[in-house]
Amino acid sequence: MRDHRDAKAMAKTLRETLAARNTDITHSEALEIVARQFGVDTWNILSARIEAKPAPAGIAFEQAVPIVRIFDVAKAHEFYLGFLGFSVDWEHRYGDNFPLYTQVSRGGLRLHLSEHAGDATPGGCMVVYMKGIRAFQKELIEKNYRYMKPGLEDEGMRLEVTVTDPFQNRIRFMELKG
Repeated sequence: MRDHRDAKAMAKTLRETLAARNTDITHSEALEIVARQFGVDTWNILSARIEAKPAPAGIAFEQAVPIVRIFDVAKAHEFYLGFLGFSVDWEHRYGDNFPLYTQVSRGGLRLHLSEHAGDATPGGCMVVYMKGIRAFQKELIEKNYRYMKPGLEDEGMRLEVTVTDPFQNRIRFMELKG
């Protein structure tokens, strides 16, 4: 039984079979047809799956957790908890009147927010892949947050909603089409 790793051979067989029946298609057209047979929209998407190499045995990565620099806990809570809908998982301070280090999360996404000067640089940017971006963007607009009304951008192969926190850190939420 063939799988997606045999896609190029399948495209070649398709072209040869159609040519024998006096129907000519380009190699690119054959690759696009094979990609659709595997349930993806384009050859580029299928090609990325083919080229992905499995990690060596014993090596596995878990979700990355970005550290985001903040300067004001109240503003961070207004943005991350109130506007984006995250919840506080835990908070840590070394003592009274020390900087905050906290984890917030929502739907499987975790972020660390830190007032510590050495943990991160303000003005960073992260990409978060997600599902349900249209509903998420609608939810954000309905909150009527006075500092931001993020739009939904159609970037061809993906939809994107970008937000910027009060400390100039950008989060680019993306959903791949197809």
